[in-house]
Amino acid sequence: MKVLTANRLVDGEAVWHAAGRGWIETLEGAELARDKAAEERLAEIGKASYLRDEVVDVDLIDVDLVDGRIVPTRLRERIRAAGPSIHPELGKQARLAAARTA
Repeated sequence: MKVLTANRLVDGEAVWHAAGRGWIETLEGAELARDKAAEERLAEIGKASYLRDEVVDVDLIDVDLVDGRIVPTRLRERIRAAGPSIHPELGKQARLAAARTA
């Protein structure tokens, strides 16, 4: 399985494509490509977004479903999904933790 990821051009934020919602800031909710046709469709979405100067570094990445959650297979992509690895009180992991306690 794969998901489409990129970096938003205006602020560099790592984003993922979600069906019907465009680019989102968390891996949760990303659209899963389960076959080649879906991968090609996502690749076209990424290319179009790149050409509109919305995102850069567009890529389809490999993921697994673990206990119903999307988990990137590569460590690099896990770090991008979590946020800065040196400060857990910053970035995506801090926003997710705050949302869980609210």
